[in-house]
Amino acid sequence: TLGMLVPALLVLLFCLKGHAGLSPHFLQQPDDMVALLGDEARLPCALGEYWGLVQWTKDGLALGGERDLPGWSRYWISGNAASGQHDLYIRPVELEDQASYECQATQAGLRSRPAQLHVLVPPEAPQVLGGPSVSLVAGVPANLTCRSRGDARPTPELLWFRDGIRLDGTTFHQTLLKEGTTGSVESVLSLTPSSVDDGATFVCRARSQALPSGKDTAITLSLQYPPVVTLSAEPQSVLEGEKVTFLCQATAQPPVTGYRWAKGGSPVLGARGPMLEVVADASFLTEPVSCEVSNAVGSANRSTALDVQFGPILQTRPEPMSVDVGEDASFSCAWRGNPLPRVTWTRSGNAQVLGSGPTLRLPSVGPEDAGDYVCRAEPGLSGLGGGAAEARLTVNAPPIVTALRSAPAFLRGPARLQCLVFASPAPDAVVWSWDEGFLAAGSQGRFLVETFPASEGHGGQGPALISVLHISGTQESDFSRGFNCSARNRLGEGGAWVSLGRRASAPFSKQKNLVRIPGSSDGSSSRGPEEEETGSGEDRGPIVHTDHSDLVLDEEVALETKDPTNGYYKVRGVSVSLSLGEGPGGGLFLPPPSPLGPPGTPTFYDFNPHLGMVPPCRLYRAQAGYLTTPHPRAFTSYIKPTSIGSPDLTPRTPPFPYAAFPTPSHPRLQTHV
Repeated sequence: TLGMLVPALLVLLFCLKGHAGLSPHFLQQPDDMVALLGDEARLPCALGEYWGLVQWTKDGLALGGERDLPGWSRYWISGNAASGQHDLYIRPVELEDQASYECQATQAGLRSRPAQLHVLVPPEAPQVLGGPSVSLVAGVPANLTCRSRGDARPTPELLWFRDGIRLDGTTFHQTLLKEGTTGSVESVLSLTPSSVDDGATFVCRARSQALPSGKDTAITLSLQYPPVVTLSAEPQSVLEGEKVTFLCQATAQPPVTGYRWAKGGSPVLGARGPMLEVVADASFLTEPVSCEVSNAVGSANRSTALDVQFGPILQTRPEPMSVDVGEDASFSCAWRGNPLPRVTWTRSGNAQVLGSGPTLRLPSVGPEDAGDYVCRAEPGLSGLGGGAAEARLTVNAPPIVTALRSAPAFLRGPARLQCLVFASPAPDAVVWSWDEGFLAAGSQGRFLVETFPASEGHGGQGPALISVLHISGTQESDFSRGFNCSARNRLGEGGAWVSLGRRASAPFSKQKNLVRIPGSSDGSSSRGPEEEETGSGEDRGPIVHTDHSDLVLDEEVALETKDPTNGYYKVRGVSVSLSLGEGPGGGLFLPPPSPLGPPGTPTFYDFNPHLGMVPPCRLYRAQAGYLTTPHPRAFTSYIKPTSIGSPDLTPRTPPFPYAAFPTPSHPRLQTHV
């Protein structure tokens, strides 16, 4: 009865106080809170003017009114009840304690606001796949994977560090086990390791609100990498011909398995180790030496070029040039050297420097500019190399014709007149003309013309043409008139007058002379008297019997009649081959066989494209009758024979400055007109 009386009295007292104006109320209510798993949690609750029953609920479930909360071994209520303090304690906090809690004054009908208890689970130390030592290959992209497992709350953040510095470039991945919970968490670090990463330590850290400092897991990189090569040369700068040693050093994991050497991309045979010795030359300046080192992972190479000092080497020769008068000319040549050689230009035989550099320019050239030009480079520091290269400048101009010295002739004897022609381009023809006619080649009556190249001229002037006019049986008029030797090319025309000198008369005796003229196949210019009388006739020209009552020479003079060149023009390797015939008016006709076709084939030249003006005249040609051609000047093609000796110039004949003609392949000129 007494036990029932006490609660009743308390209720009565509460009612009496309520009637007095004081009512129960909360002095302190619980708030949301966070507790670490295994720690202690305290939810405060204080009531004023209330001495009744106080209890706590968990997610709406009453925990009981006793202070020790029987049935909840980790829960209890603490505080001074008389003063209204009723705090709920939980220790140690477990995951199941995460709930909503309320403090209730049941007899007063009071309920506190709900307080949410959050239980935090700190993350465990993460795991790096492949650790604690991860093997990678340098230069090959790879991934490092860090994984955190367990029921960490909240989900942890995974971070990567190297040498205390946080790394970027990671990929985060989270796996859900079931709704509301998380399973493993992964972070992937992508990197392309290099040789400097060998032995490096990487740290993966898992951190969250439950463990702000986080937990770390470290791994070490064990790196495999191809060789890292350094190549040196000693000495690096050398003179041509000196020895040089190349040293190839490499670090590699796994170790080096082989060396290969190359120069300018081509393997150096026999070179296998880390050292190579060579003798330097100019090629090492532009063809680097390379060393390739290999191991099981791969290979790498390095190259270096030597600073080789060498003398000038000619790379491009100057080319001959042919230009017209008034045009510009230029020569170019290229020399290679280290240091760069100094190039100068001079004329052949003259030390005066005309210019420097790879190109020589000659503006508006004249005949005096023709000749050989020299491109010269001085030897280098080593004293090696250097030299000169020449090229010829040919200045195209109208022909220059010079009369050559001719021997005097006897009346009614043979005579020879000659002229020297310099011309570039080669003339269309060399024509001899006199009072009653002209002749470019072949024979006409008493006259025969031969034109052939001369030998090399003086001072590098080049070859020229010699034209010879042979006269058989001179007449009085031949000594009193002049003969004109003229030539024409596309740039103009030139000519010279030649006169025939007369020799004092020789004693004559009347006799019958036998004159043999060698055939065109004979390689000599004339035969001796013994050969004329006794030699075999199968390779000689026909014997012509002539009875000249008015021309009887002594034996010496008779021998001269056998040489139509009169013995004054000595020609090496060129024969004057004549066959006798009778020309119009009873004159002695001496036409040579045609070089342009088989025997008996008429040879002629169409003059119409050159000059188609003056009335035609008739020229006699052996075995072909008469040939109509323009008069007084005509041009014909000719075939150049092989080179002969230098001509005899008349006194005070100025040298011709033009470079002239290419050497022909034909043996001589003989064209019938």
